[in-house]
This record gives sequence, C-alpha cells and structure tokens, in this order.
Amino acid sequence: MKHISTVFLSFLVLSCGGAKVDQSTVLNPTNPKGVKGQVVTNATVEKTESKISALKTGTGSFTTSGDIETSMSFLTSDELQGRDTGSDGIAKAADFIQNVFEEYNIAPYFASYRDTLSNYSDGTAYNVVGFLPGTDEKLKNEIVIIGAHYDHIGIISGNDGDTIANGANDNASGTTTVLEFAKYFGKLNGNKRSIVFALFSAEEKGLMGSKHLAEKLKNENIELYAMLNFEMVGVPMVDKDHSLYLTGYELSNLAEVSNRYANKKLVGFLPKAKEFNLFRRSDNAPFHDAFNVPSQTYSSFDFTNFGEYHKVGDEASLMDYNYMEKVVNDVIPVLTGIINSPIKEVKYN
Repeated sequence: MKHISTVFLSFLVLSCGGAKVDQSTVLNPTNPKGVKGQVVTNATVEKTESKISALKTGTGSFTTSGDIETSMSFLTSDELQGRDTGSDGIAKAADFIQNVFEEYNIAPYFASYRDTLSNYSDGTAYNVVGFLPGTDEKLKNEIVIIGAHYDHIGIISGNDGDTIANGANDNASGTTTVLEFAKYFGKLNGNKRSIVFALFSAEEKGLMGSKHLAEKLKNENIELYAMLNFEMVGVPMVDKDHSLYLTGYELSNLAEVSNRYANKKLVGFLPKAKEFNLFRRSDNAPFHDAFNVPSQTYSSFDFTNFGEYHKVGDEASLMDYNYMEKVVNDVIPVLTGIINSPIKEVKYN
C-alpha cells in the first residue's frame, strides 16, 4: 500500500479539492467590453462559420491543430506565471477566456463572466462562467455543464533555473478543449438544451472553484442534466484502442452514449483511474455530490504517457496538437447528441 500511495502522489493527474455566495444570478445579462487578452477578429469568426459547415457536412473538421496550438501557446506562456490561483497570471488567462466567450456569442451566466469564489480566502479567485441558452421550449431549462479548470500551481522549485509550472497538459489542454466547444456551439447557436461553459479556478487548491459553483447552482435549483469535465487531454494514451477514458466509467452509460454518437470506440475504461479513484479527484465530483446526476471527466492521462505532472516540464512543446484536434472534432458530435437528444439518455446505473 505504501508503494501505491507513493505512485499516487507522484503521478496523480486529477487534483483534489461549499460555498455560500451572492444570489445575483442573471441568465441574460449585458456583455462587458474592453477585455484584455488575445484578440479574436471578424475574419477568425468567419473562418469558424466555414469550419462548422465543413464539420456538419462531413467535408472537413471544425478545429485544427493550429487553432489549438495558438490558444495553448498563450495559456502556457511564461507571461501567465503558471496560472496560480489569485495571481496576475491567472487573471490574464481569465481575460483570454472571457474574450473568446464574448466573440462567440457566449453570454455571462451571472452578472459578470467572473464569479468570485466565496470559499477561497487567500486572495481573490474566480471561475469564468459562460451561458448559451437552449433553443427548444421543452428542453431549454435542462442544463449541460461543460467544464475544465484553468488554474495551475504557479512558481515552484524547478531545474536549470526554470521555476514556472506552465501547466500545459494540466490543464491548459482541458481549458483549450472547452473553449473550442464554446466556439462551435456559440457560432452554431442550435443547442436545444442550455449549456454552461465553466472554467474553474482553485482546482489545485482542493476543487474549490467547482465546489463553489456546484453549491451556488444547487441553491438556485437549476435542472442539471449532466456535467462533462475535461482534464489532461494533451497527449494520447499508450497502446489503447480508444482515445479517452472516463472517470467513474462503470457508474453510468456515458461511455456507451459517447461511443454511439462518435460512431467509434472513442471512450474506454482505464483500470488505474478506478484504482486511484480519479472520479473524486477532479471538478466533476462536486456536481455529483450536489446533484446526483451524471458528472464525469474525460481524460487521456494513463499514468504512462506523461511524466511531467506538477513539474516545470509540463510545457506546450510536449503536447500533441494533432491528437488534441482529433479529440475535439470527435467529441463535438458526442456533445451535440447529448445536448439535443429529445430524452435524457445519459443516466447513472
């Protein structure tokens, strides 16, 4: 058991982690302007429309490796100083996320995109939460949360003078993946159920951002259908016949539903994920606890394919952008099917 514990602490991918907050929930608030961060031009948005058309008609992909690398390069740059919770660096990441939301028709869920955590006392921390209302009168009150944490661990002891833990795989990869989904659904604007895009802070401090949001939404009595989380999806698994695994694989039929909509074996079972109870180690867990609805994490970290977890070596240069492109384009039909299905197909066993 000691050996297993050591392995767990050295290689565990998904970090551990209530809250009482203000009740100023607004589903159709105004869009603040003047956001800092990378500029999204009209030409970029027009290109997005063309890619949506190509994906829908089967003549091309929505996301390219270049799109992904652009976002990853910014989120993992030394300028962001490892995106530690409450830092100036993570504020720049939040600016970047907010800018994407604004340009792709994703409104703030609350009065502002930034929802300040009430359960974090070491400075100011906030989730970035966007909202895309559903178009179907019968289904729009049902919400699907698509989430990832955008924080990392900041400045640490490193090697050869490098002390910035840039957090490429953990979890700029998940953040970038969620932003690509936001671009797609925001521009398409045809989702029957409502979507909340949630980028969490303070995951590395103990899932504090997701705990805060889960409790806040529970207090509002929203009808949550499912919470779909993305964590460490920057490199492919080794010698597996599927691209991703699900934490809590056996708890629901989400893998079966995902594979049906993907028309391939996209999602599989990873024994190590069950052995180390990764279901409890990422931002899906607080939503499971609060709502008892399918809340699970997609990941590709298999304990053999990435040795730089929580090290300064977790750099953008180690990411496989072709793989990430494939994951995004393969998952889009899955999300589309789940969000637009006339019935709630995903269920706990």
